[in-house]
Amino acid sequence: MFPAPFRLRKHADYQRTYKASRKQFSKQMSFFFTLRTPQQPDQQPADLTPRVGLTVGKVLGKAVDRNRIKRRMREAIRHHLPLLRTPVDVILHPRRTVLDLDFPTLDREIAQIFRTIQKAAEKQQHQTPTPTPTQKPSS
Repeated sequence: MFPAPFRLRKHADYQRTYKASRKQFSKQMSFFFTLRTPQQPDQQPADLTPRVGLTVGKVLGKAVDRNRIKRRMREAIRHHLPLLRTPVDVILHPRRTVLDLDFPTLDREIAQIFRTIQKAAEKQQHQTPTPTPTQKPSS
């Protein structure tokens, strides 16, 4: 299991990520991600860490199979979390084929997804202008 500051935990965080991003695909799963920007200038460092969430639906099999998929994916995520250096929220949706994958293949798949996300997040960061405080018009 990866540490709590690196997990998406609230329903609102999942909804915000779904709403703010497009669905993207890799060979074995689909994923969503969105860049998180600080709300306040004095935001805590924990708020600037990448966060990852998993959704494994009932369509992927019985609870035993779904739990096995989640365990294996969490371990691969834990190995490759340092690849995400920007504050992004990521949601991973595995396909049924993940159940039959050997772990090294799953591990490489997660690493490739995280590299893709990091590259796109860096590109977004450079394109997004830094917000300036707006002044109220004087009457």
